[in-house]
Amino acid sequence: MAIVVNKPLPEFEANATGGIKVSNTSHNGQILILYFYPKDNTPGCTTEAMQFRDKYKDFIKAGATVFGVSRDNMKSHDDFKEKLELPFELIADTEEKMCHMFGVVKNKIMYGKKVKGIERSTFLVGPDGTLVQEWRGLKVPGHVDEVLKAVKAIKAQDKKVA
Repeated sequence: MAIVVNKPLPEFEANATGGIKVSNTSHNGQILILYFYPKDNTPGCTTEAMQFRDKYKDFIKAGATVFGVSRDNMKSHDDFKEKLELPFELIADTEEKMCHMFGVVKNKIMYGKKVKGIERSTFLVGPDGTLVQEWRGLKVPGHVDEVLKAVKAIKAQDKKVA
């Protein structure tokens, strides 16, 4: 089942570093950020992870939880997390279930060959489990600031409603 902006996330469950299970309902009441990236320890993915790391306290302050998602296994994630001192957990989607559900598996051309890869994408889920915003095929520079701005806008909206 595909995900659609302004609709609840379909059911899913995944394992993350730190022994955490993440599902479509595990973070209800919080703003959830799922950022999909191609591979641990590659230049763009390292830069993106470090930018989320550097803004992590701002995300927490705004009421958001961050998870990185890739097809790497748990060992690779644990090493990547430790090396970069990431304060958030990484989801190991080795069977590509989440990647397919979120529609981030794309055909890419790498060194002249067609390969299936992860399109760098971020999904912002509101406290009620509804997909609020998505960024697909994004470029790393400035992206984390854009996501933080969107989170703060949700937080400001919640304050007005309360």
